[in-house]
Amino acid sequence: MDILIIGLGSMGKRRVRLLRRLRPDSRIIGVDAREDRRAEAAALYGIATAASLDEAFAEGGLKYAFICTSPLSHAALISQCLKQGLHVFTEINLVSDGYGENQKLAEEQGVTLFLSSTPLFRREMNYVTQAVRSADSPISYSYHVGQYLPDWHPWENYTDFFLGDVRTNGCRELMAIELPWICRAFSPIKDIQVKKGKKTALKTPCPDSYLLLLEHENGTQGVLLIDVVSRKAVRNLEVFGEDLYLSWDGTEAGLKRWNIQEKREEPITLYTSVEKQEGYAAFIAEEAYLNELTAFFDVVDNGAPLPYTFDEDQRLLVLIDWIEGE
Repeated sequence: MDILIIGLGSMGKRRVRLLRRLRPDSRIIGVDAREDRRAEAAALYGIATAASLDEAFAEGGLKYAFICTSPLSHAALISQCLKQGLHVFTEINLVSDGYGENQKLAEEQGVTLFLSSTPLFRREMNYVTQAVRSADSPISYSYHVGQYLPDWHPWENYTDFFLGDVRTNGCRELMAIELPWICRAFSPIKDIQVKKGKKTALKTPCPDSYLLLLEHENGTQGVLLIDVVSRKAVRNLEVFGEDLYLSWDGTEAGLKRWNIQEKREEPITLYTSVEKQEGYAAFIAEEAYLNELTAFFDVVDNGAPLPYTFDEDQRLLVLIDWIEGE
């Protein structure tokens, strides 16, 4: 059956590229109002393109829709696709606009509404989660995730895309990306303290760095530093307790565990090969995105449970709203 990709920017092209591999016999139709993006996607991947949803819907034969536009446009696009009876995969939303209505509509239509949370599909996050759950001692952690905002999409001005908008700013996106797996690994957040500030001259209407002191329901305590200031793209994690010490620099070769008996650090090898896409930070790998697509089709075709729900996301978005309002 045909696949609809709405939005042919960097994420839309990534999904096209991976879907070509995962479903090589499917016809893909890419929708984007920009002629240059349609021409580029058609030339790179040989897909059909359309300038509008109505044009794509008129083609018929569609079964799946992937929403890869800027977050504030998602709610309306999801609704349009659900009304066409399509199974919908949406990239991270950052706002909960239309959550209740679209969940109800998906249920009425008997189709899947799947929300992206890519870190849940990374091997490193899953290893950390299992190690923490197996630990016999109380756990603490420190985690720094940052990258200078103009470097996120160096091919366009940061004020021209959604990360420069106050409702979908860069720090908010990083929190929305990281908190789902953090809460899976360390349990839901019970208490939080917030320090935030403006550390750059960037023309953004909101703070560019957050220091969060977190206490989880199981007693785990953590320090989470989120910023769009760091000139080096970083993802640095330390997890420690009496019987566990892990460190991770965000790369596939950077996960290490301290051997308590032998008093030495040992690398944790989770990959035999790694696929990267040129132009992205060193800690951005393709496998998790591919695994996420596989999970989507598993939900649609085999009735597998949703790995991350809109209800879970809405609770975290409420927390992020509170963090930003503090």
